[in-house]
Amino acid sequence: MADIQSPLPGIFYHQASPEEPPYKTPGDAVAEGDVIGLIEVMKTFIQVTAETAGTFVKYTVDSAAPVMAGDTLAEVE
Repeated sequence: MADIQSPLPGIFYHQASPEEPPYKTPGDAVAEGDVIGLIEVMKTFIQVTAETAGTFVKYTVDSAAPVMAGDTLAEVE
């Protein structure tokens, strides 16, 4: 199992906007480079991408939750 970690501190979001579905749901295929979420830092949104391919297991952080660099955001197997 591979963890997707936060590259920087900020607020983590599962989707691009509240009206949009999450980037990934459990069971979804994940390719290297797929966007799995966004981190907001000072009104700037940075894409968080998968570094490995596999199957999306779950988000480990709630959407709109504050995160620190190195925190695990999601799991891929």
